[in-house]
Amino acid sequence: MIERWGLPGLADVHTHFLPPRMQRRVWHHFDQAGPLIGRPWPITYRGSEQERVDTLRGLGVTMFSALAYAHRPHMAADLNDWTLAFAERTPGCLPSATFFPEAGVTAYAQEALDRGARIWKLHLQVGGFDPRDEQLEAVWGLLAEAGAPVVVHAGSGPVAAGFTGPGPIGEVLARHPRLGVIIAHAGAPEYEGFLELAERYVNVRLDTTMAFTDFFEEMAPYPRELRPRLRELGLGGKVLLGSDFPNIPYPYEHQLESLARLELGDDWLRAVCWANARALFAPRG
Repeated sequence: MIERWGLPGLADVHTHFLPPRMQRRVWHHFDQAGPLIGRPWPITYRGSEQERVDTLRGLGVTMFSALAYAHRPHMAADLNDWTLAFAERTPGCLPSATFFPEAGVTAYAQEALDRGARIWKLHLQVGGFDPRDEQLEAVWGLLAEAGAPVVVHAGSGPVAAGFTGPGPIGEVLARHPRLGVIIAHAGAPEYEGFLELAERYVNVRLDTTMAFTDFFEEMAPYPRELRPRLRELGLGGKVLLGSDFPNIPYPYEHQLESLARLELGDDWLRAVCWANARALFAPRG
């Protein structure tokens, strides 16, 4: 597929690598996800850390992330230590970090920036916090100034929470209009609302994570009438490949097949799967 599209590789902005104990807990959560979302969620890539890195490289993924996210206080700084160290020892991995509304958040966010963090992750659904929390105001400003994008799970899929949907993060963007935000899962299921944010704000993008796959189409099908706007955003640099690797219930290639069957053209596929992320995370200096 990479060769057919004329790509030198894949740039996947939404992959997860976690400290081993936390990784086991996350997988246990997915093992129990059936009662929560009404269907099983088997993990396809449950190998060791090195096996998972090798799998990505074998698939042609040459740029990826180690997205961790804090769901309670006093987690984020330690997670940042781990993910930044992982990136240092793992060629191709973007230095990744997270934060949580708590005392000291501005200080450890600045420290992570100083250590080279280039992509950040927040999960408003799992974390259950309001992105408009006043403790985060200075952090949003720091990230906007640094040009460091934040992958935000703000959509209400698979289960709505108090601060999901385009409204809360949209209010943050109204205060910080140059903030870089990558909307995870294309904003499922509120696709149009998040697409509008990407059209309105210069540094808001969408990632494709699990969107358009059979698994998501059964729960929250992407409206066909939005495809022309999605194509325009992708060709304009504002749609990025994401996968949720390794926490996916199907082979990695299915995400690529799902993008191809949108029939938005090879130029769109090349932009989404490679060029857009490479431009966003081009080496500095």
